[in-house]
Amino acid sequence: MALANEAPFPSRGSYADGFAPLAETFARHLREGREVGAGLSVHHRGRLVVDVWGGFADRDARAPWQRDTRIVVFSVTKGLAAMAFAMLADRGAFDWDEAVATYWPEFAQGGKGRISVRTLLGHRAGLVGLRERVAMAECLEDESYARVVGVAERQEPFWEPGQAQGYHAVTFGIYAGELFRRLTGESLGVFLERELFGPIGADVSLGTPASLDARVAVLYPPSPLARVAKMVASAVIGENTEDRVLRATVARDSMARQAFLNPSLGRGGIGTYNSLPVRRRELAWGSATASAHGISRAYLPFAGAGLHGERRYLSAGAIEPILARQSWSESDLVLCKPVGWSQGFLKEETTLFSPHAESFGHAGIGGSLGWCDPVAETTFGYVMNRLDWRVRSPRAVALCQALYTCEPVRLR
Repeated sequence: MALANEAPFPSRGSYADGFAPLAETFARHLREGREVGAGLSVHHRGRLVVDVWGGFADRDARAPWQRDTRIVVFSVTKGLAAMAFAMLADRGAFDWDEAVATYWPEFAQGGKGRISVRTLLGHRAGLVGLRERVAMAECLEDESYARVVGVAERQEPFWEPGQAQGYHAVTFGIYAGELFRRLTGESLGVFLERELFGPIGADVSLGTPASLDARVAVLYPPSPLARVAKMVASAVIGENTEDRVLRATVARDSMARQAFLNPSLGRGGIGTYNSLPVRRRELAWGSATASAHGISRAYLPFAGAGLHGERRYLSAGAIEPILARQSWSESDLVLCKPVGWSQGFLKEETTLFSPHAESFGHAGIGGSLGWCDPVAETTFGYVMNRLDWRVRSPRAVALCQALYTCEPVRLR
């Protein structure tokens, strides 16, 4: 349904009265060549208010980005997994402060017997990486993935669980996916499609079927030359968050190296996520595909105290604890910046995605973002295919900051 105002050139779509600053910021990114292709969708008080897109889904084929174009959203997937756990806990299927091993006995190996579900999904379990080497290819077949789960079960924490925080970039998905299966007997993707994505009409999949392949855009990672140049500059003069993370990633035995470089992606690097086998699998750390409006719709119950339309997806009481920073570090051991999590949802600095500390969601490497602000009653979905090398994409931050200059949600 078209909104009152046509999207500014060269973007397409429309936006509601009062949201011109956000629509214009998105269009400017396209005009300035900061995007290859992208989509942006915002709901306010349950109503769609911004629905814009533009650029190319496939630059070489000159295939335009459409409203329903999907892209792999990387760690935005973690926010989707957190939705499933929030809904499941609300039904009494587990206790956040119970030991993971209560539900998954093999998890207790390696001194992990006392780690709670809350500690694990809050990135405080010390399970930031796997000491045994595994490859992405092993994660793509049931039989070989069983070995990966076994490696995760044997893994010993890198620090005393609960005493520090470090982003479990990949291992979050391994542990969350297996724990959910032990709790329910089914996968995260199957549960989410039946209980949330399908009923609410969210254009999102964790485990993308072949029928949707034609709608998935091509990812464009930074070139190897650009990455090398940045790493050299970082090593010599860099002092911001991205520089610290890059230095840590190449340092032997660093937490960042443990978090990001195992499983090994092989020669394809991050471009491996363009492949069909990766998109087919339910890799709860990063393989979901979604359109912008799909992500924004998925967060609607979380901005509406568990309710959207005439359906209650979870209780207001299940959302209330997420509003607080359950886990917070002024310098996360992997991301090297102030950041935190609440029951699997990312909590950010109030200078980035929202001025309200109560807001939550999850960002993805490269820039994609799914976010929810219960205070302003907004949900935000942003997807793009030109990947940024920074920890937090300036394009995503600029869009979020533009949102809060819009009259309907402007800080009074």
